[in-house]
Amino acid sequence: MRHVLLSLAALLVSTFLLYLGNGMIGTLLVLRMAAESWSEFLIGLVMAGYFAGQVVGAFYAYNLIASVGHIRGFTAFASVMSATVLAYPFLVTPLTWVVLRVVQGFCIAGLAMCTESWLNERATNELRGRTLSLYMLAIYLALGGGQQLLNLDDSSGYGLFILVSILVSVALVPVAVSKARAPGGHKPERLAVRALYRITPVGIVGALMSGAITGAFLSLAPLFTQKSGLDTAHTADFMTAAILGGLILQWPIGRASDRTDRRIILVGVFLGILAASLAMTGPVLDHPLLLLGLAALVGGLIITLYPLAISHANDHLEPQHMVSATGTLLLLYGVGASLSPLAASLLMGPLGPDGLFVFMAILAAAGAGFVFWRIGRRQAVPEADRLPYQAMPRTSPLVGELDPRADDDQYSFPFMDEMPWRVTGYEPPSD
Repeated sequence: MRHVLLSLAALLVSTFLLYLGNGMIGTLLVLRMAAESWSEFLIGLVMAGYFAGQVVGAFYAYNLIASVGHIRGFTAFASVMSATVLAYPFLVTPLTWVVLRVVQGFCIAGLAMCTESWLNERATNELRGRTLSLYMLAIYLALGGGQQLLNLDDSSGYGLFILVSILVSVALVPVAVSKARAPGGHKPERLAVRALYRITPVGIVGALMSGAITGAFLSLAPLFTQKSGLDTAHTADFMTAAILGGLILQWPIGRASDRTDRRIILVGVFLGILAASLAMTGPVLDHPLLLLGLAALVGGLIITLYPLAISHANDHLEPQHMVSATGTLLLLYGVGASLSPLAASLLMGPLGPDGLFVFMAILAAAGAGFVFWRIGRRQAVPEADRLPYQAMPRTSPLVGELDPRADDDQYSFPFMDEMPWRVTGYEPPSD
């Protein structure tokens, strides 16, 4: 047991360092592009490249891992990511940065697959849920903490880019010196979107909307603060508050969703995002505490959308099917996140910084309307058949294997066009 805990601790330290740099570089790039006076559309295009790279990585990164092994794969992805970070300040052109951002997204998807394979291999069934929680905690604490490192230097220089590269490189050490054997692998599977939509329309739309809202916010919120006249320190505080707000709100929202129809909670979260987004377009910049509070609220509600969609979908699935469904929902999340920075940037042009939150309000209203419509189309899952809420990071399809709600038969589930309804004492009406 001690060996297992030490092994898990090493992986979590590696994860923390990796995402400390990854969280820092996203905001840093926006600050640099704003300083270079790039248009909102170009900034949105560059930031969308990261999520597009993650989507591509979800399909193809495992092929590289399978051919060279997890340790070599992890080393390759981290090395390439470290190199791309150093390339940014030397190649300051929009097209180059789009390509570098796509490569970075691909690498982070591959790194997540390697890490989650190791975690799943080493975590016992008793430790699986706790391991997933610690993994998510490490990711979000690192993403939030990385924002504060922006205060160490000016975004127009090389220092911050070098620091990110150092963090990514040092993240290699716990893996490189590990004596533990590499995990056995299998390619992550996905359930056909059409088949999954027949089972859980709310899960599908929830994941897509979650990606769209989250992608727009994480990509363009630093641009909002810069265009609104806030300095780097206030931008870092804004982003930290938003990310840590997601950790704070996970427990109360998740607990509430276990006790009532999750769709009602989803409607409430969408409406909360709508209200908070509209509030952000008001005169809040002169009230720093109010601004940080709204950032924490918006970020917290946004981050809970995806695990709520996953939990709702799992209420309609057999345990052995959950991992494949999670892969599909994560893919949809990535598609939404890839498109939304571009769409939101088009509104920020004519509307100014507030265009970001107008865009988010529109998506939140659409999401709330769809889920509310679905409430009238299907009965709620009985509480006895409702699985516990589980906070989930949005990293790679393999993270679903750490979900304690899924059993160990998950690997045999194939791609399929049809799937039986989960037997829970009710038959959903046909649409």
